[in-house]
Amino acid sequence: MDRPLPQPDPETAFFWEAANRGELHILRCRNCGTYIHLPRPACRTCGSTDLAPERVSGRGTVHSYTVTHFPLPGYEPPFAVVLVELEEQPGLRLVSNLVDVRPDEIEIGMPVEVTFEPAADDVMLPLFRRRA
Repeated sequence: MDRPLPQPDPETAFFWEAANRGELHILRCRNCGTYIHLPRPACRTCGSTDLAPERVSGRGTVHSYTVTHFPLPGYEPPFAVVLVELEEQPGLRLVSNLVDVRPDEIEIGMPVEVTFEPAADDVMLPLFRRRA
């Protein structure tokens, strides 16, 4: 069975459009500079609604992870689901998969970077790989 594809909505379309261009964009408050993920209508720090997508580096570290040992649609076990903390801001975290690393080699604090892989003709997924 194929991997489930993202279903962009008005709040997340910017994220998926950027991913299709090979870029990682996160919503950011124009008033105080706080990055906001998952997208929401107002800044959790200052309450401003003046938010806009901004490109981020895609570099971060593994904050946490789990290894799944049973099959799910589009995934062959074992596979890792990682929580990556991006370097732009403490606490700015993104859930994704880690590729090209065996599950038993994953470590908390491992430096990673975003990579984009096609999931369909018009869908690129932001995944992470070990950073050199």
